[in-house]
Amino acid sequence: MNNKGLFKQKANMYVIFLSILGIALFALFGDMTFDEYSPILWALMACLVAVLVLCRHFTILLPPKGNALSMDSAIYLACIFAFGLEFTLLILFVSSIIGALYQVKILWWKHIFNFATFSIMIVSAYSVFVLTGGQAGVISPELIHSYIFALVVYMLLNVFCIGMYFYLLDADSLLAIVLGAIKESLSSYISILILSLLLGILLLHQPFYGLFLFSCLLLVLSYAFKMHFKLYEEASLRANVDQLTGLYNHGYFKELLEGLVKEQKDEKMSLAMIDIDDFNKYNGYFGHLQGDELLKCVGLVLKEGCGGSNYTLARYGGEEFTILMPNTTENDAFKFVDGLRKKMNDTYFKGVEILPHGCLSFSAGIIYQEGMIDSSSELLGQADRALYYAKAQGKNKIHLYDEKDVVQKNLDEEKEIELLEQQVRIFLSKDINTYKHSKRVFTYAIHFANKLQLSDYEKKTLIMGALIHDIGKLEIPRDIMNKEGKLDPHEWEMIKKHVTWGKEIISINKDLLHLVPLVELHHERYDGKGYPHGLKGDSIPKLARILCIIDAFDAMTTERPYQKTKTFEEAIVELEQCSGKQFDPKYVPLFIEMIREGEMRVDGEIEAVNA
Repeated sequence: MNNKGLFKQKANMYVIFLSILGIALFALFGDMTFDEYSPILWALMACLVAVLVLCRHFTILLPPKGNALSMDSAIYLACIFAFGLEFTLLILFVSSIIGALYQVKILWWKHIFNFATFSIMIVSAYSVFVLTGGQAGVISPELIHSYIFALVVYMLLNVFCIGMYFYLLDADSLLAIVLGAIKESLSSYISILILSLLLGILLLHQPFYGLFLFSCLLLVLSYAFKMHFKLYEEASLRANVDQLTGLYNHGYFKELLEGLVKEQKDEKMSLAMIDIDDFNKYNGYFGHLQGDELLKCVGLVLKEGCGGSNYTLARYGGEEFTILMPNTTENDAFKFVDGLRKKMNDTYFKGVEILPHGCLSFSAGIIYQEGMIDSSSELLGQADRALYYAKAQGKNKIHLYDEKDVVQKNLDEEKEIELLEQQVRIFLSKDINTYKHSKRVFTYAIHFANKLQLSDYEKKTLIMGALIHDIGKLEIPRDIMNKEGKLDPHEWEMIKKHVTWGKEIISINKDLLHLVPLVELHHERYDGKGYPHGLKGDSIPKLARILCIIDAFDAMTTERPYQKTKTFEEAIVELEQCSGKQFDPKYVPLFIEMIREGEMRVDGEIEAVNA
């Protein structure tokens, strides 16, 4: 038997036990002889039973959760204070039978359980009432403590009896259930105490007129609170629903996720984040009004697709939508969302033929969560990343988030390099030649990294370092960078400082700290005669030694103001002559081999290198 079945079995045993206990208490303290009741008391009893039935039908709905407050507890307490235990148990018995006869949709065992629970509460409340000095038939301010104690026992038993059932059924924290119930119902029970005392006074002095007034009050309160709750629901709906699409909005969806985090239920759950492909293009072409109609259409298609399920669909913002799918595995979630995507492709909307796919389409990212949710923000962040991966693969795609996915890894690297390139483009905008040099070194680094079969981390670091290695030249005056002819000694010293300045620039960004060795040390020489530190041999980081070769080769083969340009062949000869001196002899032959393997595209031109 699984845990869920075991919990249900325990809850059923509890219901049986409590029912037997409640019936036993009723049999022990109830009086079914009917000998001592006068016709007036019988008539009053009939009226009380009628009002009790009325109470169960006209409940008072309380916002925000729609909890129902029934006035029957006020009647039971009033009867305890006015007529004692036996009379109260008798009207409980009769009203329970009548209730069971007309509330046939409620399962029979629930009627018995409710009757037993009320029996326990009434007997216990009366016992405490008497033990604390209370006297049936007398309602006096001097006995206020007895009324309060009776109410407290009545309330606690009610909360505990019901709370224990849900605890056994779901294995949640019993203390949390009880405290939550007390917090929600405390004000209601205070109201019940006041009403019970008022009704008790009326029952002792003007019983039938008092019951009439109480019934009128019940009907008025029930109607008033019903209308109040209806208005509250309408206001809540407006606050939680997106007015354009009619779906739940961003705020409601975030609140729902936060609630799941707080509940910490151990369950399977999938979350999909959906984005309409090329919506901005459609919006720009047809205008915002037509764009709003497109959003309505997409919302309707998604809503119809989610109909009949327990999934929560929301418009997350702009052209983005989210679907929360509880108890759904990643494969089932993928199939479901992909089915929505195909349905969207088959739905025609005016003007969609201008879009790249020629139809309505969306991209979606799915994140699967099993077990406890650590953070709603983390969950949404992963879904958003999965959405990015789907769009990066050409749109009209569904991507299931997986940290070990190779496609995700490659896309992350491409995005990181793209962002870095944008940074370089901004920093080096004042010197187009240095920017072009960085792009060429970057291209060489990609080819050479593949040839050397570097690890993924080394490959990524070399390529990114190649792209940003000359960032420090931003600090060098433009007239020196563009000077024709040989540089003066002080100008050359300033040029050499670009490695130190580059280190300072990228050190500001903690995400680029792993590139510092390439930026700072790519002008160190294998023989120790380089700058800025004069490092020698293997004391120079491996990737910096590799970058030194690439950087020098491009510098030799590219036109620069202060040096003569070499052909590829001349540069190869220079590399061979400086191998073991300026360059690491281990990598020079491999680089030359790469250059000689075929055509290399450099800065838009193709130069053939013949062996």
